[in-house]
Amino acid sequence: MIANLIFSILLIAAAWLFTRNVRRIAGNIRMGKKQQINDQKGLRWKRMARVAIGQSKMTSRPLSAIMHIFVYVGFIVINIEMLEILIDGLFGSHRILSFLGSAYPVLISAFEVLALLVIIACIIFLARRNLIRLWRFRTREMTAWPRSDANIILVTEILLMASILVMNAADGLLQLRGDPHYAVVGSFLVSDFMQPWFAGMSSSALITLERASWWFHIIGVLIFLNYIPYSKHFHIFLSFPNVFYSRLEPLGKMTNMPAITNEVKMMLDPGAATEAAQAEGEEMDQFGARDATDLTWKHLMDAYTCTECGRCTSSCPASITGKKLSPRKVVMDVRDRIEELGKHVRKHGEGSTDGHSLFDRISGEELWACTTCNACVHECPVDIDPLAVILELRRYQVMEKAAAPGELNATFNNIENNGAPWQFSHEDRLMWTEK
Repeated sequence: MIANLIFSILLIAAAWLFTRNVRRIAGNIRMGKKQQINDQKGLRWKRMARVAIGQSKMTSRPLSAIMHIFVYVGFIVINIEMLEILIDGLFGSHRILSFLGSAYPVLISAFEVLALLVIIACIIFLARRNLIRLWRFRTREMTAWPRSDANIILVTEILLMASILVMNAADGLLQLRGDPHYAVVGSFLVSDFMQPWFAGMSSSALITLERASWWFHIIGVLIFLNYIPYSKHFHIFLSFPNVFYSRLEPLGKMTNMPAITNEVKMMLDPGAATEAAQAEGEEMDQFGARDATDLTWKHLMDAYTCTECGRCTSSCPASITGKKLSPRKVVMDVRDRIEELGKHVRKHGEGSTDGHSLFDRISGEELWACTTCNACVHECPVDIDPLAVILELRRYQVMEKAAAPGELNATFNNIENNGAPWQFSHEDRLMWTEK
């Protein structure tokens, strides 16, 4: 009874803390500008099924795809066993789902196979990061914390899966010994092979091992649940809505600013433009984005959805050729900046600023190294759009600060004076045709 009470208290505390952390992140995302995304819902559902659920973008790198599918499917399916653990913990039962009869050992055996595959996949992922040391996991934005975060996640998943197998192995031995609390429910595919490891232990020691593994697993899950909001692993929750709300327009299409569109319309047709401006009701106080709050909520959701896998950076031609740009760093900088702003606002109130901006993290050299080729957008397995952020920051530099590179400023001047990007006047434009 005391164990059930302790379990209930831990479960309620973990759920409360997780809810609080999620609300904090949701509040940070809502600090972004409003953006209406409610079109073509059927197409969006199909895209989410294909990209987020079906993992279609992972297939470009087969080894990673196979390993990630093991972890992904294992995470989802093994949660069914978590349901049984939660019920047992709340009501003091033992293997409550065993009423399924002969289907129960088949179900648990499937869980165990997936748990073993998850362990194998995580070991391979750890080796790729720490032994093989793939380049995309060692770029400059992958500082001590991002690298440690990935390792913490992988090691935790190995320990959680191993605890299930140890628990089932001890449980199986106790079933064979006829312990009254451990009713015979059948043999399990993987843990049965582990039973010889513990066969020399007494029944009381096996009970201690089984209970310790049970508590280790559930407490580990609750701790991991509350670690996730501080980790890149939060993408397991946000990847589905992020893909659903991803843009359906052609890649690289720039978002027009309604206020500027109305000004152009006013030049062409003052009456129609005035009506359009009234209908739009937009007040333009700044061009582009200076800080994270100048981006839309979707840009900020992108930042929190980032898996830090580095596929964007490893496919970016600017990054590959030694330029300073890393699309992953841009997304991580947005996330870190909105976290910083969120803490400041919660401490000092709405409307307060800390005197910093995104440009303290992202340099002009990074922004203008981008070729707008959309390789990063195409590669991202959860449909993050780093280019959209880069273009908004560029727009601010050009239209607010006139801080474009010299070559672009010369082009702008030529367009203004000559109606073309070249420095020749209208009269001289065809002189090259003369012999």
